Amino acid sequence: MLRAALLKKRQRKSISCCKSVERPKQQAEQNKMDEAIKLAVIGYPVGQSLSPVIHSHWIEQHDLAGEYKAIEITPSNLKSSIAKLLDKGYRGFNVTIPFKQDIMDLCDGGIDDTARMIGAVNTIIVKDGRLHGTNTDAFGFSESLKLSGASFAKTHALVLGAGGAARAIVYGLKQMGFKKITIVNRTLTTAQEMAEDFAVEALPIEELYAAAKTADVLVNTTSLGMEGQPELNFDVQQLPQHCVVCDIVYKPLYTQLLTDARASGRQTVTGLGMLVHQARLSFLKWFDVMPDDSTELQHKLQQKMHEQKEQAEQKESAA
Repeated sequence: MLRAALLKKRQRKSISCCKSVERPKQQAEQNKMDEAIKLAVIGYPVGQSLSPVIHSHWIEQHDLAGEYKAIEITPSNLKSSIAKLLDKGYRGFNVTIPFKQDIMDLCDGGIDDTARMIGAVNTIIVKDGRLHGTNTDAFGFSESLKLSGASFAKTHALVLGAGGAARAIVYGLKQMGFKKITIVNRTLTTAQEMAEDFAVEALPIEELYAAAKTADVLVNTTSLGMEGQPELNFDVQQLPQHCVVCDIVYKPLYTQLLTDARASGRQTVTGLGMLVHQARLSFLKWFDVMPDDSTELQHKLQQKMHEQKEQAEQKESAA
């Protein structure tokens, strides 16, 4: 009887201790939720963005207090929408089409030299209620190329297109130390203006293949080859066999340009790497933690892209 009474007493004490441990744990989890850094990617449209998959993966991996969402903002409401998000406690944003230039006017905390040179902001850090703008796209491309495993010389890089993405790519190539960079665009004047900004070469579309013959790296920065867009009409056989062929498009993962390059035995770099690596630098700005790319993350991204493609096909067949 005495032994049974002692056992019950110990059990009650054990239960009491467990409860006392659970309460602080539950409180800590609640505090973590309350202190969570609120982040988002903003754009129009933004529903197909892969950024929430990337950043949510890293937040969970590093056991950080944070949340990351995709928030669609209509172009006419950018300023008021940003103000509302700040009121809700948002601490940072990734910025995508069509706001990369417009957001610059709202950066009352300043814009760094990288964003100023590229002429666009893709990452916002909120400090003391002010917006600080930077651009991580150049880093994203450079890291993607350097860590792809491809071997290449830094003698001549050929860039197709002269839009906003091309500016980030050219800046990244300059930072990497390429001796010669050539921009080829259908509208020569646009390419010439960019070439003047970066002190590189601009050529008309008619001289594309002449420039291709000495290219160590080719980068397509246009939307050609993207799902829903016409294919890029380019003969990869005009490139040296050692040329590394890159495409910033990642839907599909392998565009016709990359498919042709792979079939010819040339090295290729997809656009998914640039997306992940630009996100790494954004994450570092917000959390002071530099995350890594991983097989697990790549699997999640490709799975999400597959789901999105299936949904789009179902929607199209139902229309």
